Amino acid sequence: MKIKFFFLTFFMCLVMTAQKGTISGTVTDKDMNNAPLQFANVGLKGAGVGVTTDEKGKYSIKAEAGNYTLVFSFVGYETIEVPIHVKAGETVTIDKALGSGSFKLEDVVIQKSVNREKETVLLLEQKKAVEIKQSIGAQEMSRKGVSDVEEGLTKITGISKVGSRGLFVRGLEDRYNNLLINNLAVPSNNPFKKIIPLDLIPTDVVSLIETYKTFNPDIYGDFAGATFNVVTTTKPIKSITKLSLGTGFTTNNNLRDFNLPTSAGSTKGFFGFSGSDRDLPSVFGSTPNPPVTVSRNDAINAFKNGFGMEKSKSPLNTSVGILHAEKFDVGKNKLSYLFSINFDNSYQFRQGVDRTLQAGSLIQYSNNFRRTTYDYKTNLSSIVGINFSTERFTISSSLLYLKSTDSQIQDQLGVQSAFANNPNYLIRTNQFEQSDFYNGQIFGDYKITKNKNHVLKYGGSLAQTKFSQPDRNSYTGTYVNDQEVIVSYGGNNFLRQYLDIKSNLFSSAFLEYQWKFGSDNKLTVGYNGNHNFTKSSYRFINTIKNFNSASTFTVNPYEIDNVIRQDLLDYEISFQEQSNANWKSKLEETINAGYANIYFKINENLGINTGLRLEKYNRITKYKEIGSWDQNYLKIKTDDLYVLPSVNAKYSLNEKTNLRLAISQTYTKPVIMESFPISIVNPDGTVFQGNPYLKNSTNTNVDFKYEFFPTGKEMLAVGAFGKNIKDPIERTFVANPGTTIMSFLNSEKAVLYGIEAEFILDLSRFSESLKDFTWGFNTSVMNTKVTVPSTNISPTGNVSQSIETHRERELQGASKWLINSDVKYDFKFTKDWTNTVTLVYSVFGKRIYSLGTAGIDHVYELPVSKLDFVWTSKVNKHIDVKFSADNLLNPYYRLELGDNNKDTFTEASHRIQDYKKGVGFSLNLSYTF
Repeated sequence: MKIKFFFLTFFMCLVMTAQKGTISGTVTDKDMNNAPLQFANVGLKGAGVGVTTDEKGKYSIKAEAGNYTLVFSFVGYETIEVPIHVKAGETVTIDKALGSGSFKLEDVVIQKSVNREKETVLLLEQKKAVEIKQSIGAQEMSRKGVSDVEEGLTKITGISKVGSRGLFVRGLEDRYNNLLINNLAVPSNNPFKKIIPLDLIPTDVVSLIETYKTFNPDIYGDFAGATFNVVTTTKPIKSITKLSLGTGFTTNNNLRDFNLPTSAGSTKGFFGFSGSDRDLPSVFGSTPNPPVTVSRNDAINAFKNGFGMEKSKSPLNTSVGILHAEKFDVGKNKLSYLFSINFDNSYQFRQGVDRTLQAGSLIQYSNNFRRTTYDYKTNLSSIVGINFSTERFTISSSLLYLKSTDSQIQDQLGVQSAFANNPNYLIRTNQFEQSDFYNGQIFGDYKITKNKNHVLKYGGSLAQTKFSQPDRNSYTGTYVNDQEVIVSYGGNNFLRQYLDIKSNLFSSAFLEYQWKFGSDNKLTVGYNGNHNFTKSSYRFINTIKNFNSASTFTVNPYEIDNVIRQDLLDYEISFQEQSNANWKSKLEETINAGYANIYFKINENLGINTGLRLEKYNRITKYKEIGSWDQNYLKIKTDDLYVLPSVNAKYSLNEKTNLRLAISQTYTKPVIMESFPISIVNPDGTVFQGNPYLKNSTNTNVDFKYEFFPTGKEMLAVGAFGKNIKDPIERTFVANPGTTIMSFLNSEKAVLYGIEAEFILDLSRFSESLKDFTWGFNTSVMNTKVTVPSTNISPTGNVSQSIETHRERELQGASKWLINSDVKYDFKFTKDWTNTVTLVYSVFGKRIYSLGTAGIDHVYELPVSKLDFVWTSKVNKHIDVKFSADNLLNPYYRLELGDNNKDTFTEASHRIQDYKKGVGFSLNLSYTF
C-alpha cells in the first residue's frame, strides 16, 4: 500500500511539473554598457510570483502554463512590462536592458566594480570579495540621515567617532588609519590628524565609502586600523538640479549669550573669510631676524585684529547646498558633469573642568580651571566632476575644495600654580583657526581588449593644504565680573602667536594593469606613490611695557582694544617680535611602491588572493634649535624599504556562507605633528612638542572571519583579529615643574587581539507585523598588552631611562570594546510619500588617553553613549525632508586620572577634563527640480 501511494504521489508530481514552464534570462544595465544588473526585480504581474537577479544579472521563474505580463524593475530605473506565453515543460528566455528612470541622489553610479550604491548590492560585493572589506553607499547613508563621510563610517563594524579627534577603528586611534580619494593618496589639511577630518566632506558629493580592514598590495603599506577609499560622485545617471536648506538648534549652544572675536561678527566672519584680517602685519617682514619693534600709529595701522570680543546671541545653525548634474550622449559615447557646493555653520558652547597635573612626592594640580569656550565654526565644500566614457575608455576629473574655520573665545578661570593665592585667575584666548584643502584629480581606465580581460587603470592628483592660527592672542588677569578684569602689561601678557603649516605640493599617482584569465582568475601589477613637502612658520609678537606704564589696571573686556590703542598713542606700550631661531621647520616625505597581486580560484569554493608590495619610504626633517640665527639646519633622515606580503583567502561553505583568512605585514608612520620638530606653547603654559626621532611602527596582521548571508538583505558575521606592533607610537604627558608637555614616544612592542561581530536582520523573520523593520548591530571586543622599553628618545634626541609609571599596561588609545547599533522602520503615508525612521546608538569602552609618567597614573578617556534619531521623508519626486535629533542622551565627555598612582594624590577629584555637547535638533529641506 505504501509503495502504491509513493508511486501515485510521484506520478502526480511529474504531471504537475510537466504542466509548468520556466522563464529565465539576464537583466543588464543600459547606462553601464549592458553590464549585469544585480538585485533587479523580475515578477509576474498579478500572480504574486517574483525573484531578484543574482550577481550575474540572471533570473529564473517557474510558472503554470498560460499568458502573463513579465515585469522588470529596479529602484531609480525604468519599469518594463513584457507580455509572454508560457508552455508546459518549455523554457522562455527573456533578456532585458533597463535604463535610468527618475533620478535619486542615492542611485548615482559609483566608480568601483559593482556600480551601485544600494545596501543590498554592497552586501553582495562584501559577500563576493576575497578581502575583508565593508562599504557604505549613498542609499544607506541617506536612510540613516548621514550628512558627512565621518558620520557615515561610524555605521561600519568596529568604527567609532570621538568628538573632534576623528575615527577610531577597532579601538585604535586616528594615526593607524589611511585615506584615499578615488584610489589616490591625499594629504591631511590638519597636521594634527592623520587624515582629512571627514566631517568636512558632505555625503552629497560621495557615491561610496570603502573600508579595508585587511591589507592588499594595491593600497599603501601605512596600514593598521583601516584604509578608507572615498569615491566621489563624478558620473550621474540623469540630469538633476537640487537645492537644500537646513537649520539646527542645540540645547545650551544656540539662542544664548555668546562671545565672539570682533573679526567674526562681520559678514566676512560669518562666512569664514576673516582670516586675512589676522595675518601677520607686513611691517614685521618675511623673517623674524632682526627683530622689529612697532609702536604708536604704525602699530595701530598694522594690526587689523585686536584682543577684544563682542557679546551677541548665538542664532540657529544653518546650512545650504546646491547640486547640479547633466548627462549627454555624444554619439555612442557619454559625457557628464556634476557641480556641488555646500556651506554650513554652527555655534558651540562648552563648559567644564580643565586641569593639568604636577608630579612630585604629592601629586596635585598645577592648573585647576573651569574652562568655557565659545566656538563659531564654518565648513565650505565644493566639487566639480567631469566624466567621459566610451565602450572601452573612461576618463574622469574632479576638483575638490574644502575650507573650515573656527573663531573661538576661551576662558580658563580658577587657580594657576604660579598664582596659587588667586582663585579668580583668568586666561582669555582669542583664536582663529583655518584649514584649506585643494585637490585636483584625473583618473580612469582603458579596456585594452574588447572582452575586457586586459584593463589599464590610471590616476594622478595634485594637492595643496594650509593650516593656520593667525594672531592667536591671549592675556591674563584677575576676573572681577563680566565687565571688569584686572590686567597688566609685560612678560608674556598680551601675547600674539602666528602659526602656519603649509603643504605647497602633494603629488600622488597610480598605474595598474589587470589581466583576467581562465574563468575567474586575475593578475594585477601596478605602481603607486606620493610626495609631500611641508614647512612651518611659528612667530611671536610681545607687548612691551614702557617705563611710565601702570603696573595693573582694570579694563572692560569688550572695550579692551580702545585701551590698548590709547596706550600705544601715549607710548606706554609697544609691540616687538620675540621669535626664536627655530621658528621654521621643514618636512619632506616620499613613497614609491610597486606591487603584484594574483587572485586564483582554486575551485568553486576556494579563492586565494596573494601578493607582494615593495614600498620605499623616505623622510627628511630639517629644523634649528633655540640659539644662533645663522646655525645650519639639523637633519634627521629615515630611509626604509618595506617588503609587505599579504594573503587573503575565502572559502565558500555554500552559497550563503563564507570563511575568510587574511595575513599581512604593514607599517604605521606618525601623524605629521607627532614627528614635527615644533613646540607649541599654549597660554596656560602647557606645551605640545613633536618628536622628530619617532620611528615607524611595523605590524603583523591576522584576521579570520565567518560570514552568513541568509537573504539578499541580511548578514551575520563573526571574526577574530590579532596584531603584533613593533615600536608602537603613543601619546604621553610629562608633568614638569611649572608646565605639562604633551609629546609622543615609541614603545617596544604591542600585542592586541580581539573578536568582532555584526548582523543585519530583517525582523519579518520573527513576525509579519515587523516586516518593515530592520535591525543592524556590530561590536568589537579587544585585549592589548604593551612591552615598555627601558629607554626612550626625547624630542631633543637625548636617550634617557623611561619614566613611565607602569611597566605593564594596555595600548594607548585602544578601547577594550565598542558597540554600534541601529533600528530602521520604513513606512508610507501615501503611494508616493515614503518615510524611513532610524534610531542609531553607539558606545565605546574606557581607554588610555595619555600614558602616565613620573609616578602618575594614566589619564583615561571614559565611555560615551550616543543615541541619534533620524526621520527621512520623500514627500514626492521633488521634495525631501530630513529631521534629526542628535546626541539624545547628552552624556559627559570625560578624561579622568586613574587610581593607580605611585605617589600620593592630594586632590578631591580625579576629573581632568569634562564637558557636554548638548542635544541637537536639525531640519533639512531639499527640492529637486
